[in-house]
Amino acid sequence: MSEPFRRQLRALPDFPDTLPTFDPESAPKDPAELFRQWLGEALAAGERQPHACSLATAGGDGKPSSRMLILKNIDDDGWHFATSRTSRKGRELGANPHAAMTFYWPSQGRQIRVAGAVVELSAEASAQDWAERPRADGSTNLHWQLYALRPAEIEFWQASHDGAHVRHRVGPDGSPLG
Repeated sequence: MSEPFRRQLRALPDFPDTLPTFDPESAPKDPAELFRQWLGEALAAGERQPHACSLATAGGDGKPSSRMLILKNIDDDGWHFATSRTSRKGRELGANPHAAMTFYWPSQGRQIRVAGAVVELSAEASAQDWAERPRADGSTNLHWQLYALRPAEIEFWQASHDGAHVRHRVGPDGSPLG
């Protein structure tokens, strides 16, 4: 029973016929700037919700979980996202304040992984984020929390049809990582 399914999966295309190229040597040194550039290219290519990412967390027991969410901002505090402190991810971040987020843009054959420590932002910033949500009804949510992931590493990955995928791994200051 699993063999036909395996063949079906293997027959699916990996990447579109045309892929952009990426030369890390000519990339902006600031990883946030490179992210903004790639996000703009994903938007121009018609990617839906290019600001959506998978956020991976682990609780105090070390068991991982991940889910999709929306990037809210990037600034000196880090890469912003929000959730209820009482949600599973909120409880996991309370027990283990580290996370990784992955953005994937299939039409570009690109993904970006950001990993590091997570901090809670201010109550005022959290309330503002809640109020700015689409379809906000003007209510308040005392459990809503705006977080910032402070990257220890950022990896930009560009697919290539010849299998020579480009992996550009940098620290938050843009310095290359091993």
